[in-house]
Amino acid sequence: MSEALRELSSYIAEIHPEFIASSKIEYGELTLVTAPENIVALLTFLRDDVQCGFVNLIDICGVDWPQRAKRFDVVYHMLSPRQNTRIRVTVMVGEDEPVPSACAVYPGADWFEREAWDMYGILFTGHPDLRRILTDYGFEGHPLRKDFPTTGFVEVRYDDAAKRVVYEPVELRQEFRSFDFLSPWEGTDYVLPGDEKAKV
Repeated sequence: MSEALRELSSYIAEIHPEFIASSKIEYGELTLVTAPENIVALLTFLRDDVQCGFVNLIDICGVDWPQRAKRFDVVYHMLSPRQNTRIRVTVMVGEDEPVPSACAVYPGADWFEREAWDMYGILFTGHPDLRRILTDYGFEGHPLRKDFPTTGFVEVRYDDAAKRVVYEPVELRQEFRSFDFLSPWEGTDYVLPGDEKAKV
């Protein structure tokens, strides 16, 4: 399988070297890295070329690297039923850098891009309906960014007096606690009463 992936990587790099920044084979899949401005052309080639035939878009997801200048990876996973091969295409983008939408190439990219926008804040230009899909419309921020507080900013509840759903600042009823989950008989530096007999 790795030999077939190496041949496919060489073929793509030979036909369109301008689209490929780098390529590698990991976990039994070929990974191509490209620039945002080349993503639509590369996806179109991978779908339409007879040697490739990646007609199934399996997923588009985001990966957050807060310490990097180009903070996000946008990762496209595709399948070629004809070749029985999977491929991964990665685009590195900055926090406010847009990525061209793949909806014109793969109509199924619509929901995946909306999810990446909602969860990470990755902007897709040319998307027909880029709005929140998993969080509430009044939600502030993007939950899967690693700088987002785990408690959130607001909490939602139904108010009987107002007869509607209300948003309020988060109020924690107790302090955050960390549990070690050890039983009283494990991990202690002292002997519990009655255990001195068990040591004999």
